Amino acid sequence: MHPGDSGQCELAPGGKNVYGIPLGILMLQTRFPRIPGDVGNASTWPFPVMYKVVTDASPDAVVRKLSDAEWLEPFVEAAQELEQAGVDLITTGCGFLVLFQEQLQRRLRVPLLTSSLLQVPWVASLLPPERRIGILTVEARSLTERHLRAAGITAPGKLTIVGMEEVGGYFTNQLLDDRPELDVARCRDEHVKAAQLLLQRDPNIGAIVLECTNMPPYADAIRATTGLPVYDLTTLVRWAVMGVKT
Repeated sequence: MHPGDSGQCELAPGGKNVYGIPLGILMLQTRFPRIPGDVGNASTWPFPVMYKVVTDASPDAVVRKLSDAEWLEPFVEAAQELEQAGVDLITTGCGFLVLFQEQLQRRLRVPLLTSSLLQVPWVASLLPPERRIGILTVEARSLTERHLRAAGITAPGKLTIVGMEEVGGYFTNQLLDDRPELDVARCRDEHVKAAQLLLQRDPNIGAIVLECTNMPPYADAIRATTGLPVYDLTTLVRWAVMGVKT
C-alpha cells in the first residue's frame, strides 16, 4: 500500500469512446439559424451534447413526407453512432420524428426521446380534469393523428392545436423552406399570437406544449402572455438527463 492510500479500490467502469456527454442529438440537414434556446444551438444545454446530422434529411421531407422506407434506416444508423460514441440519452431536432419513436427505440440500448409530444400524457396528468392541453406546432396540417398516437396520446380529441401557419406563416416558411435568415422579433410575435389563438379557441387550456424543437426560444414570451406553464423538448430532455447523467 502506498502512503496516503485509503486501502479501498474504486473501479471506474469503461466501455465507451467518449465520457461526460450525456446527450446525443439527431439533427436534420439545415441552414436556417439556430438561436440560443434552439435544440440545435449547443449553448441551449447546461451539459455537453454531441450532434449527428442525417444527410439530406430536410425539414420539408421530415415534416411533410416522412416515410419508413426512405428515412428510417438513416436515422437508425445515426442514432447507433451516437450510442456507440458513448452518449447516455438521444433526442432529435424535429418533433415529427415521433413517428419513428418505437422503431428507433427497438434498435437502441439507451433511452430515446424523439419529440416534445411524448410529455403530453404526463403533463395532462398534472392538470385538473377540466383543463386541457394546447399544442403549438410548426404546421398543423402536417401534424396528424398518427403522430399523436405515436407519442402515446390516446385521446387526440381532447387537445387544441394551433399551427404557426395560421398566424402569418413567417416562422413556418423560414424553417420548412430552410431559409438562411430569421427575424427573431417577428418569430416571437407570431408565437405570442399563436398562444393567444389557442386560448381564444379553448379558454380551458391549462398548459401548452411546443411541438417544434425550434420553438423553445419563444417559450418565455408565451408564458408571459398566457400565464400558463409551457413545456418543450428542452424541459423534457433536461428532466430525462437528470436520471441518466453520471
